[in-house]
Amino acid sequence: MGYYRSRQGNGFFRESAGAWKWVATVVVSALVGAGATLAITPVVRNSQTSLASGPTLPTSTTSATKPMSVNVNINDDITQVVKKVEPDVVAVVNYTTTSDFFTQQSQTQESDIGSGVYFYRNGDNAYIVTNNHVVQGGSKVEIVLNTNKQVRATVVGTDPYTDLAVLKVPASTFPGIQPAQFANSDDIQVGEPAIAIGTPMGLDFADTVTSGIVSGDQRMMPVEEPTSDTTLDYQSVIQTDAAINPGNSGGPLLNAAGQVIGINSSKIVEQDFEGMGFAIPSNEVLNVADQIIRTGHALHPALGIEGIDLSSIPSGYLPGNIPVNYGVYVESVDSANAKSAGLRTGDVIISIDGKTIQSIADLRTELFTLKPGETVPVVVYRGIQKKTLHVKIGSEESPNTTASGASSQNQSAGSSGQNPFSSGGGSVMPDPFNSTSPFGY
Repeated sequence: MGYYRSRQGNGFFRESAGAWKWVATVVVSALVGAGATLAITPVVRNSQTSLASGPTLPTSTTSATKPMSVNVNINDDITQVVKKVEPDVVAVVNYTTTSDFFTQQSQTQESDIGSGVYFYRNGDNAYIVTNNHVVQGGSKVEIVLNTNKQVRATVVGTDPYTDLAVLKVPASTFPGIQPAQFANSDDIQVGEPAIAIGTPMGLDFADTVTSGIVSGDQRMMPVEEPTSDTTLDYQSVIQTDAAINPGNSGGPLLNAAGQVIGINSSKIVEQDFEGMGFAIPSNEVLNVADQIIRTGHALHPALGIEGIDLSSIPSGYLPGNIPVNYGVYVESVDSANAKSAGLRTGDVIISIDGKTIQSIADLRTELFTLKPGETVPVVVYRGIQKKTLHVKIGSEESPNTTASGASSQNQSAGSSGQNPFSSGGGSVMPDPFNSTSPFGY
């Protein structure tokens, strides 16, 4: 169902939702006689001596060997985890609407399929967490249960910076089913079992289970804007060798106790590499999901500017006299804090709070380590002049990335502001720059 969008040269492939359809599978049966012969030959050879010198075998053809009864216990940890969590895992179907210019008619069609997990219930509403890139651009979203029942879902909110989104359906969708439990992702250990459940290659393979181990923690991987491949941030994620395939996006990565330790989001697909999937840690998932449920948005620290990588500006439009070839070019200054601190359009930010800024992704990553209200030093070049400004960090709400985002912004379904998880501006450059961005920094 999904496909991996690649960025040549960096080896990182996001599991981006697409329209990859499974057409057919051809199963070729191979003769195993030769293999069986080869496998048994050493056994026969090693037994010849004892057979020759041992007692004579019965020659009667009327006696029969009684078959041996073997009992196999399948109630292992993985089996129990699947039984426990599978009812919480859903397929997420994203529909887009296209308009025909000639007939003046619009058509809604299935665009992408990913996965999600039911994780919270509040009154008459059940909430499902998935990836932002699974629902981005959609005009309609449905979930498909493991019973094949389809239910229309409301997108409560999305956060492209962490690649997370929250959906809402009636609580009656999950009768008698408890939400999935989340583990503390700070406690995971490299080498512990990891189990993934999701919908790879579309609904024909719904509820596919794969397993492996936690291969690494706190791996820094890029978060990309799906339609432009722009790197928005670098995120600390869990690495696993459990198979993560197109359509697994948004599904849970589980520990041996059946608790969610992460939400699967991406993998590396490169020649000579395999078994390198990544999941957003559960603590980050709950933090962002909590904000979305209560307000419809995730809140992030912001500098109050619109900017672009200096390195992406065509040479003919580079600001003159700037003695560096890296940093963030300030296209506009939008916040009162940034303006009062002295930031101007045309400045090039090269450092914030003592950390070198090579790109917008670096700026976003460093901002996410700060808190709104903090005042930090920001080093800029204004032409050839180097300046240090002191800017008070503000905040911004994550945008809703669905086609119906404007109308769904007010459909948050919070519980009177309580934390449900307490337990656990315009460009000044010409157009060749393509600088328009929905994201502030």
